[in-house]
Amino acid sequence: MRLCKNIFLPLMMALLLMVTGGFSIHAESINQKQFVFDYAGLLTDQEVTQLESLANELGADSDTAYLIITANGTDGMDIVDYVEDFYDENAPGYDQPHGNTAILAIDMEERDIYLAGFKKAEQFLNDQRLDVILEEITPALSEENYYEAFSEFISSSHSYMGIEPETSAENPGSYPDDNDGYQHYEEEYYAGENSSDNIFFQLWFQLIVSFIVGGAVVGILTYNSGGRVTVNSGTYMNSNSSKVLERHDRYLRKTVTRVKKPSNNNNNSGGFTGGGGITGGGHSHSGSRGKF
Repeated sequence: MRLCKNIFLPLMMALLLMVTGGFSIHAESINQKQFVFDYAGLLTDQEVTQLESLANELGADSDTAYLIITANGTDGMDIVDYVEDFYDENAPGYDQPHGNTAILAIDMEERDIYLAGFKKAEQFLNDQRLDVILEEITPALSEENYYEAFSEFISSSHSYMGIEPETSAENPGSYPDDNDGYQHYEEEYYAGENSSDNIFFQLWFQLIVSFIVGGAVVGILTYNSGGRVTVNSGTYMNSNSSKVLERHDRYLRKTVTRVKKPSNNNNNSGGFTGGGGITGGGHSHSGSRGKF
């Protein structure tokens, strides 16, 4: 009985370390618990729930809080000032107060819309990218398809958060343009250490290895309890046949991501204008504003 107790704790610790270390798990935001602030009452309870779920899921993937704010008037404040004060006073962020945050805010009274990116989102959702997102969602807002517009904002923002700004569509010539309004980003995958298709990165394989190693831990601990271990690292090593002879990468596939190419022409019905700023609390941000 005493032997079992001595074995159980180390085994559980070993399994926990191996399983949690073998793959990453996206949890809920440790700072932001609410993502939709529908002060204007534009959404149904079901739509709020679905948007909260979408923001939580995609936010965990990019460590960014995606917020939706609707208002029936801003007490005379400009919508940019309204968003800046909201960020200062509510301290949103995925993993910390005043952290990575992307905000969509609309004022039903003035028909204003403003998009902003803070911290990491300021870099990945720069003014040009927010201009593109604003242009995409404005028609839905004008047609009062608010849920569609808000979900598109979250999804599009999340997509841009996965593309480095220096290789993005706002840098013409960085990637080929098929004249369809989109630029295409190509990624090639190889069966090497960094490939997501490598068997060592598969969850089922990691779990099997974890249980095998856990069983080995039990065996070793049981053996140790009976006497001194005489096996060392060289016992089963054959120096003549244990060397790495060769290594190669095998080409698997290529994927193409399409992101709408920003236009320099802002002469549209929405009146989109890019530009961020700095909040009263000293937090810089990117931005894009317009009408709907």
